[in-house]
Formats: sequence, structure tokens, C-alpha cells
Amino acid sequence: MRTHTCGELNKTHKDQAAILCGWVHRRRDHGKLIFIDIRDRYGLTQVVFVPSVSPQAYAEAQKLGPEFVVKIKGTINVRPPKNANTELATGEIELLAKELEILNTAKVPVFEIEDTLEASEDVRLTYRYLDIRRRKVRESLLLRHRLCASIRSFLNTQNFVEVETPVLTKSTPEGARDFLVPSRLTPGTFYALPQSPQLFKQILMVSGMDRYYQIVKCFRDEDLRADRQPEFTQLDMEMSFVDQDFIFDLTERMYKQVFKEVLSIDLAIPFARMTHAEAMAKHNSDKPDIRKDKNNLKEFAFLWVVDFPLLKYNPQEKRWESEHHPFTGIHPDDLPLLEAGQYDKVRGRCYDLVLNGNEIGSGSVRIHRRELQQKIFDIIGIEPQEALKRFGFLLRAFEYGAPPHAGAAYGIDRIVTILTGNESIRDCIAFPKTQKGTCLMTEAPSGVDGKQLKELGIMTINPSTSFRVNPECNRRIKK
Repeated sequence: MRTHTCGELNKTHKDQAAILCGWVHRRRDHGKLIFIDIRDRYGLTQVVFVPSVSPQAYAEAQKLGPEFVVKIKGTINVRPPKNANTELATGEIELLAKELEILNTAKVPVFEIEDTLEASEDVRLTYRYLDIRRRKVRESLLLRHRLCASIRSFLNTQNFVEVETPVLTKSTPEGARDFLVPSRLTPGTFYALPQSPQLFKQILMVSGMDRYYQIVKCFRDEDLRADRQPEFTQLDMEMSFVDQDFIFDLTERMYKQVFKEVLSIDLAIPFARMTHAEAMAKHNSDKPDIRKDKNNLKEFAFLWVVDFPLLKYNPQEKRWESEHHPFTGIHPDDLPLLEAGQYDKVRGRCYDLVLNGNEIGSGSVRIHRRELQQKIFDIIGIEPQEALKRFGFLLRAFEYGAPPHAGAAYGIDRIVTILTGNESIRDCIAFPKTQKGTCLMTEAPSGVDGKQLKELGIMTINPSTSFRVNPECNRRIKK
């Protein structure tokens, strides 16, 4: 339907015919001339309607309103130098309209499609399809696309294989609440949406896949804030027969390529390193901002924080918990301390990657022997029977020749937020949730039809009332 985009034409196209399609960004009526700016995701072009050139097109242009979708055919004029707009790539030309077709009309937008606007976030998220038309939001999504494309390009040259892992999986304790999905075919049982592909990527290492990656959705039912969403995207990686230094070197080379291709920045590597103990002693934080000028956007100071404690004590529940997750390897020098029960002194073979004071990823060398994995489960209070119930498939896999392996995961949403200078990851996600976990555009979550609940063998109750559900007869019984 179009010969060019709205960001493509320049004075080298003088006197050529062109067809543009897009949205009416602005309309200016100068009496005998009507000017509009037509916009698509590539840019903006000025169009002029002159009665003597095309009275039909001129008459039709009088009907145009903001955000009308149009198709315009005309020829390219070079604008006089005094009328050129040097801030636009197309600012030296205009399209002299000969034909105009209104492809669709539009209501007056609830806010102007401009970079600077005063609309609240709730309004913007309710009308997200309008918000994405704004250049600032659109460019964040385009940068995200280039970031992911560059990551894939790099890892594909390093013998990595992209493998998709299940979205419907088993509920396992990984530090946050699971999102549960009821099974219709097996009443009374539930799938869980994965908090991460952690177990599956370790299984892939046992499977001999050697180097795996995935840009993957993860789900955690936890309280939200500016840098957290119930569903988020991470770059997930796992490798066999590697050590911590290999992970660091690979990651640093990957980010060097990404920054060069996406931002035209020559990133210095290797990144700085700091132990967890040093970070806490000097900065009172396990994600210190080591920039010299913390107001300089976004100078990019990467930092590896290493040698985290393997375990932490929960005084409320009076038990030990994993600092990262229960599959984290143990620093070889600290195995005697583990055997002696000095858990507070044992270091994990885990690491965080920090960018400008924000944790953007973490990883570890994993446990790959069943007996050591079971010992960690014992320490954190997961009894053998419970371990088999929760992680039996992983423990069984470890009995069939599990190789040494390690990995990491990096938060795509947080990285894009930092690179674009946005304040919230919601500005870097196409269709984000609010801090209450709702999608204002689709009005999710929402109630469902009673028939659907009956098929699943589920009934809802008001949590404020003192009723419980008897699953056998599916009726409420007063306590």
C-alpha cells in the first residue's frame, strides 16, 4: 500500500512519486493550503494539500482529524531552505498530495501523542495502544528489540542452543509464591508458572546440550514496585564443563558487543569485581554503585559481586535458607565448614552482576552431585521425602552422569530501563501490569464464568469469611 515510510524521504527523492501510509499527527489549515504531518514508527513527513493541484484531495483533507489513518499519493517537493526543519530527517522535503484516502477515522485521543505529556500512568496504561505511538515509548521497545537481537547473535556464535522450556510446570519452592494453574484433566492438581527455568536448564546439562540459552518469561507472585513485575523477561544461560571465570568472560564479551551494536559505546572489560563482604563493609549494600559521577546517565559501571554467603538464617522461622537458591555450589575451601555445621561462614559459588547500583543478573556454579544436593536440602529443612516430591526428577537425573555446570540469568527489563534512562521497567515493557498486578487495558485479572470453575472443580470464597471448602462434596462448611 505504500512505497516509502514516513521517515525515509529526503531531497534526493525530488520530483519522485511516493505513497505514504500512517496516522495524522497534526493538521494546520492556512486558508488556501492545508498541511498535515503524517506519522508512522519510522518518522514523520509533512504533506501539503493545494486546491489547484487536487481539489478532491484538498476537500477530503478538510475532514481529517488527529490520529486518522490515511493513505496519500503525491510527488516530492524540496522545501525552501528557510522553511526546512533541520530537526527532522525528512525536514527538507514535503509531499505534494494528489490523492488522499481515509483508511479509518479516530476519536479524539484522550492525550496528545507527544513525547512530553502530563497524562497519568493509569491513563497511559489504559490506552497503551496510544501510548506506544509516542516516540519515547516506541524507542524503548525498539532498543529492547535490538538488545535481544544482539544477544542472540553473540550467543549463536558461541555454540549456544536456544531451547524453549515449559510454561506449565511443577510447583517448587524457589523463594517467591507461584502462580498456580488448575488442571481440568486431573482435578485437584495444579501446574505452576515457572519462577525461572532453573531446573529445566540443569536437566538440559545432564542431557548433554552443553550450552543453552533462552530469552524467557518468568512469573513470581510477589509484591510489586518500580523495578518488579509479576511476569518478567530474563536472558537465561547454562553451560557444562565451565568455571566462574568462564561465565564472567563470556558475559563481559557479550555485553561489549551489545553496547557497541545498540548504543555505539565501546565498553571496557573486564568488569570490576568485589566480594560480598567487601561490598557490605565499604558500601553497606550488596549492589554498590561504583560510578565516579552517579548523576552521569547512564556512564555504565558494571561490577561482579562474588563470594555471597551460601546460607542465611531466618530468625522468625528459626531455620537456614539459601541465599540464592538451593542448587548453588559451595566454595571448595569451605566444605570443611559445612561439614562442621558452621553454616554462617560457608561461601556459595554464586555471583551477582550489578550495573550502576542495580542488580541486573545473578548466577552460580551448580551442585551436580546428588549426595551434596540432598545435604543442602537437609540443612534448609527439606526432608528427603519432601525433596523427592518436589525435586525428584532432578535428583534422579543426577544419578545418570550429571556434568559440572554453571549459569546465570540477566533481567532484560531492568537492563533496558537503565539503558533508556527510564524510571520504571513498565516504560520498557509493551503491556505492563500496575503495582497492583492489574492490566488496565484488558482489565485483567477478572472473574470467570461459573461453568469454567465447575469444569475445574473449583469454587471461590470470600477470604474475609470464616468458611472452608470440603473438596469431596464441593460445598462450604462453617468452621
